[in-house]
Amino acid sequence: MNEEYEKRLQAFVGRELNPLTPGQDPVNQPMIRHWAEAMGDTNPVYVDEEAARATGRAGVVAPASMVQAWTMRGYAATVRPAPARRGFDELVELLDEGGYTSVVATDSELEFLRELVPGDHISQQEVVESISPEKRTGLGPGRFVTTLKTYRDQDGEVVATQRWRTLRFRPAEQAPAPQEEPAKEAKEPEEPKALRPRPAINRDNAFWFEAARQHRLVIQRCAACGALRHPPGPCCPECASLEWDTVEASGHGHVHSFVVNHHPRHPAFAYPLVVAVVELAEGTRLITNLVGTDPDDVEIGMPVVLDWLDADPDLSLPVFRPAALEEN
Repeated sequence: MNEEYEKRLQAFVGRELNPLTPGQDPVNQPMIRHWAEAMGDTNPVYVDEEAARATGRAGVVAPASMVQAWTMRGYAATVRPAPARRGFDELVELLDEGGYTSVVATDSELEFLRELVPGDHISQQEVVESISPEKRTGLGPGRFVTTLKTYRDQDGEVVATQRWRTLRFRPAEQAPAPQEEPAKEAKEPEEPKALRPRPAINRDNAFWFEAARQHRLVIQRCAACGALRHPPGPCCPECASLEWDTVEASGHGHVHSFVVNHHPRHPAFAYPLVVAVVELAEGTRLITNLVGTDPDDVEIGMPVVLDWLDADPDLSLPVFRPAALEEN
């Protein structure tokens, strides 16, 4: 990259990408309830006034991890042309100019200054904190873009911050497929099969993907209280212990929920694509694909068993198929 491009890119450091923008709705009890139910979080301080007051709080509070949800645009904004966001759009255009046309989120660091309560109206501002020099990554050469999102209440007080880091990268070129001997009849050249998108692997989940490469489905277990958890994380949500080990899953479970994806299509997947939340016999849930079944035959509660998808030499993932197939 030339020096002039680098200067233009670094000029964004400290610049506002998104101005302070209020969320569509104030913090409210129905959304808190829906969130807690979706996450399986049974802490009564989110839904029960009396239980919340018993802990010394004035009333119910919102889960801390909901802070970003209060400022999200909502479904309607995803199906109509988005309004121009000057700083954000200009940075994306400049990164595209450098060939960094693909993006993957790498990590998010949240700091909470106080709990949110019904009636709070949250606004968010986003500023560029840093743009790294070009790095070589497994996805291709790219730059880590770190922004700082600041969440404020209706009085302008900071209630939380979020350091959000993405990798904007130039997709690595795939090696051309080996040339075959000319056939007697001319054939259309086959395009190399697209690679399945890479998971975001970090220090907290690397053990899980390594076990998957060995065709072992493991579940993280707290070494202090024995609670199982997925997705993997550094801290037990039950007792806050940082010590953990793993247990190997039996490979049996049932469909907790599912969707059938038809569009948009990615060349690495076969469609229609059944994406399911499978609840394992051990009690944890994971998002996976269902294989070996027609989408019309999938039902909530359907028993399933573990299978493995070897997407490529570097990536194996657990998938599930109907248990009835095993019995037959």
